[in-house]
Amino acid sequence: MAKGRMALLALVAVGTIVLDQIAKSYIVDRMRLHESIQVIPDFFSITYIRNPGAAFGLLASSSAGFRMLFFALTSVGALILLSVILFRLPKNDWLGQFSIAAILGGAVGNLLDRLRLGEVVDFLDFYMKGYHWPAFNVADSAISVGVFFLVLHFAFEKQEAGPATEQS
Repeated sequence: MAKGRMALLALVAVGTIVLDQIAKSYIVDRMRLHESIQVIPDFFSITYIRNPGAAFGLLASSSAGFRMLFFALTSVGALILLSVILFRLPKNDWLGQFSIAAILGGAVGNLLDRLRLGEVVDFLDFYMKGYHWPAFNVADSAISVGVFFLVLHFAFEKQEAGPATEQS
């Protein structure tokens, strides 16, 4: 992979981490836990919560020790897997590489919270009528967007070459 491309992918991943951590620090420093500021009436608020569990609060009721071990192992495993996928993608696969870089940045952003706080800071709170989407953060957004584009990319990937043939 070319140095320029690696630098751009590193910028995506590190930029995601920095933006995520700055946003979370701003929320923690300026809001009280569970405080909510309405931004768009009946649709969007900034609400400071902490999520000790996984996505949507899964494992939140498990012991802190179990959660820390579980998230440490799964995070390290995911980071290794994503790195392997990144380096195995074709050199001209910009969308795949960009998607992996966004997922990596988001994963590291949430991992930093878990290591520092034992839980993840969430604050983006969307709702409509009686439906309330679980609050999330910048890192979660990067992971979701990265996964979405990666799945689309792999689902619609065209084989440029025909089936592999053996040569004698």
